[in-house]
Amino acid sequence: MQNNVLILDFGSQYTQLIARRVRELNIYCEIHPFNKIPEKPENFKAIILSGSPFSVRAENAPNPDLSKLRGKVPILAVCYGAQYLAHHNGGKIEASKIREFGRANLSVIKDQEVLFEEITENSQVWMSHSDTIKQLPHNSVRLASTQDVLNAAYRFENEDTYALQFHPEVYHSTDGKQLLENFLVKICQVKQNWTPEAFVDMTVADLKKQIGDEKVVLGLSGGVDSTVAAVLLHKAIGKNLYCIFVNNGLLRKNEFDSVLDQYKDMGLNVKGVGASERFLKELAGVSDPEEKRKAIGKVFIEVFDDEAHALTDVKFLAQGTIYPDVIESISVAGPSATIKSHHNVGGLPDFMKLKVVEPLRMLFKDEVRRVGKEMGIDPELLGRHPFPGPGLAIRILGEITAEKVKVLQEVDHIFIQGLKDWMLYDKVWQAGAILLPVSSVGVMGDERTYEKVVALRAVESTDGMTADWVDLPYDFLQKTSNTIINRVKGVNRVVYDISSKPPATIEWE
Repeated sequence: MQNNVLILDFGSQYTQLIARRVRELNIYCEIHPFNKIPEKPENFKAIILSGSPFSVRAENAPNPDLSKLRGKVPILAVCYGAQYLAHHNGGKIEASKIREFGRANLSVIKDQEVLFEEITENSQVWMSHSDTIKQLPHNSVRLASTQDVLNAAYRFENEDTYALQFHPEVYHSTDGKQLLENFLVKICQVKQNWTPEAFVDMTVADLKKQIGDEKVVLGLSGGVDSTVAAVLLHKAIGKNLYCIFVNNGLLRKNEFDSVLDQYKDMGLNVKGVGASERFLKELAGVSDPEEKRKAIGKVFIEVFDDEAHALTDVKFLAQGTIYPDVIESISVAGPSATIKSHHNVGGLPDFMKLKVVEPLRMLFKDEVRRVGKEMGIDPELLGRHPFPGPGLAIRILGEITAEKVKVLQEVDHIFIQGLKDWMLYDKVWQAGAILLPVSSVGVMGDERTYEKVVALRAVESTDGMTADWVDLPYDFLQKTSNTIINRVKGVNRVVYDISSKPPATIEWE
């Protein structure tokens, strides 16, 4: 049904942005590592080659065999991809005397080229490379230049293979979206039918086919992802969906009861399971972030296994995994390093006989919200900030104790409620508090204190792949800090995190 676009990832920090821009055109695409090309890439409507931190001149440079694809599937090569095609087809690549990074303007565009339709000279583009194409490959023609880059774009003659030295996917390339549309829609004839309505229809049909009359158990968290996944599954299999909401002792203040109340009127079959002591016992003495995630994932699986056995003939475990989880956990970029694991991504232990179903696995967060809106889910629920699966465990740096959880719950509640009271909540993509493993000297009244430090974090983002800190009003931060210090025993200092992602991550662990 879908007209797929294949993005081959050479490890660029911008690869996910390519996918975002393609999806914004209502075109479905998938990212695959350059060294794990799908079995039948010729079935894709178009292929995009990403940039890379590597130089094509390096011995360990990514070097996939594209000979079977050239001339059969339209190709758009970006940055490293453009240099790769030139390097392996008689062109010449050299190190730039000055690294070409930042804004540039197209000074020359070849007339009557479909790729550059509705794009005028002087259009701003974004450069990010240390090598440059000194000589074009055989059987190619130059399409565009900038003041400093002669071969800013080219194409091969007698085939739909195009190459760009700049990055059309980056916002700074002002006509980048138009260029991608020219390539995908006008050149490749890809249909723009990737819409929330189409996704719902396709996914419900696929779930019916995959699951049939079998039973599915799903872990609900109260968040957007698991809720949208539940409603999709409910549309497909109805009463055969059994939802479980686990209190792992690491939720926000009063969240267990409020989430259960939230689902009462949604027609979902939901069971609340108290397992706080079980999780905290498993986390006792654990300080390493990855070990925490693994411990929490282990207990989640055990709890689901217990609950699944309490039901009869359950065959599937559903999860609200989304695309950023997959990208960050499985090192989808091939050569890039895993940033962190996610508790709901990866294989299940051998003892658990349930098959996994992940209806949202290929969606970004904003796409999940649009799908939820299409299905009529409460806007307030869809507007909830993302909350990590491991909960407050990865917002308590160091060892987890029930006392620390209680302190952080109180701090977090004051911060989040304050954002809502000040009408700031919907202006923030994700917010939370972090309990630091340090104490600081303070003065309360006439007495010296030596108590905990908490950090507040609020970011704006589209899908969590990149994020900028939010410039919250000073008056709000001042009031929030005073309220936390006055009301939460054991905290005498509040700081605000002004780090962006990258180089930091949204969560501290």
